[in-house]
Amino acid sequence: MNQKRVRDAAARPWRGRLLVMAGVLLVAFTLRTAVTSVPPLTPLIGGEILPPWLLGLLGMVPTALFGVAGLLTPLIMRAWSVEAIAVAAMAVSGAGQILRAGSGETGLFFAGSILALAGMGVGNVVLPPMVKKYFPDRVGLVTALYVTVVSLGTAVPPLLAVPVAEAAGWRTSIGWWAAINVLAILPWLRVWPPRARGGMGAAAAQAARDAADAPRVVVRPWRSPAAWALALLFGCTSLNTYTMFAWLPTIVSEAGLSAGAAGFQLALFAGLGLPTSLFVPVLAGRLRNPFPLVVFGLACFVGGYLGLWLAPGTATWVWVSLAGLGPTTFPLALVLVNLRTRTHQASGAVSGFAQGIAYTIACAGPLVAGLLHEATGGWTAMFGFLAATLVVLGVSGWVICRPHFIDEQPRVVEFAERPRFQPDAAPPVG
Repeated sequence: MNQKRVRDAAARPWRGRLLVMAGVLLVAFTLRTAVTSVPPLTPLIGGEILPPWLLGLLGMVPTALFGVAGLLTPLIMRAWSVEAIAVAAMAVSGAGQILRAGSGETGLFFAGSILALAGMGVGNVVLPPMVKKYFPDRVGLVTALYVTVVSLGTAVPPLLAVPVAEAAGWRTSIGWWAAINVLAILPWLRVWPPRARGGMGAAAAQAARDAADAPRVVVRPWRSPAAWALALLFGCTSLNTYTMFAWLPTIVSEAGLSAGAAGFQLALFAGLGLPTSLFVPVLAGRLRNPFPLVVFGLACFVGGYLGLWLAPGTATWVWVSLAGLGPTTFPLALVLVNLRTRTHQASGAVSGFAQGIAYTIACAGPLVAGLLHEATGGWTAMFGFLAATLVVLGVSGWVICRPHFIDEQPRVVEFAERPRFQPDAAPPVG
């Protein structure tokens, strides 16, 4: 009978997990909607309730709140399950979007933005341990799917923002995304609290039972050099990406491109993240040491930056395409959260630590780049600064890509009660 169940599971690996998959992908889609739905509408919103200085501040708020959420969410995970945290995060994010859409003054708009972005920051952290908990045999594939959906959730809101605002007003344009948060909650209400029956599915129910049977542990990732390496890989990638988001249009405009052409180059840079998010996690899951993917990302960053520095007005699309392939290390960092941990508890702690440090680092990129450009009147100093971060990216990538597990390193995991099994008894993730 046991052999039959094993054969059935192998033949139908998604049985009982499709509802969980829907929940993961819906949460993933919501994680950038509150960020990218606003910029196309800032002239309308600013003219009504936002002063110019606050418009500039709003550009830094997402990464700052993502960093804070990353550092605080692992503390919440000690008391709440990842499912409960996901439901709460979606509820808070949706409420924040509704609050700011209905606000009539600056303070409420800002408060709503903080709630919406904080909820999304928490969602960033809980997705990797959800994948680890329910899809330990499909880490690469499920990570590829949800990172791709995050990319779609980044690209779609700015495309719809102006048409919806013209038809129904800017408040509707930024507020209706809360409906997606509500939809993202629904699958988890079926899965959580965990049910052994009632349609949850045998595989998902077994994941819940395994989590309940696991010993309660405290994970301290900051004691692991590998966790710091993962945070720096994530952080340097995000810093370079957000710096290009902020300054690429200015760089190519000063080289002689029109405003429309500069916008196209930014779209090209951002759009190249979609194909890489599809293949990088799957490929990384099949490689014992995925450091060649780091080398590929570094080579693309360096080639793109050299072209934008030395000849930004010539073959611009080539340099932008190369630079746009550089953030290959972003989906790699996300899948390494699970590939370098044994349990979903460790995955959650490492996810929060790495993303908290990473988004804090990323905040500095556009600011430092702008200060260097203003001080020197050119882009040489900025590209020198970015080159230094790429050195850190390469070294940290080499450390974290080596085959090992963060939660097997000394003093990282401590049992809060007498363990019933050892962490290394868990099956390895391929």
